[in-house]
Amino acid sequence: MIDAATIHQCADATLKPAIVEKFIRAVGAPDPLAVTVRTGNRVILVTPPKTADEAMELVRRYVGQAMVRVGVTQYPAGLGVTDVAELKPDLVDACANIRVGTALFGKVYRIVMKWYGAAVDEAFGDAIEAWKTGYFDGKFVFDEPDPGSLPARKGRTLATSPWMGMTRRSLRAVPTMGPGKTTSRAIQTRRASGSI
Repeated sequence: MIDAATIHQCADATLKPAIVEKFIRAVGAPDPLAVTVRTGNRVILVTPPKTADEAMELVRRYVGQAMVRVGVTQYPAGLGVTDVAELKPDLVDACANIRVGTALFGKVYRIVMKWYGAAVDEAFGDAIEAWKTGYFDGKFVFDEPDPGSLPARKGRTLATSPWMGMTRRSLRAVPTMGPGKTTSRAIQTRRASGSI
């Protein structure tokens, strides 16, 4: 694993060091040359690269055909790139990967915090999930504009929801009893309170 000094030296300055450490712990790979290739819900098993050139060859082979994550932060390779020739070996350099990865995660985290209206514990978990999937609130989060430090609207609800007043987070599907069944948290909450 990458040492703490390197992480703090290379990380984006807009993120607090504690957030950077939690982010790297949650999604980070111990090897700067790590390449993860997914297509849908499947992971494509690739031979772990031993050199930066081998890692970049893997990235170039799969980018555009599958979701390719690279390096310490598992940065989404190919983001903003229209030709594989534009991919730079910086993706597998530990410090450069931490720099771009934490900068992009910072944007994702700010988008999620804006949705919540504050830096609540759930925001970090949802930002990690958005980082892994690429989606938050039904949108491809990496293409969304960075909200920066804009003030957020509080108490956002689903205006078209039959559960008026329930936040989007509370409407997220969670597993319930029985194989293959899910029920939204809002329904579970209403059932528990006896209102259904």
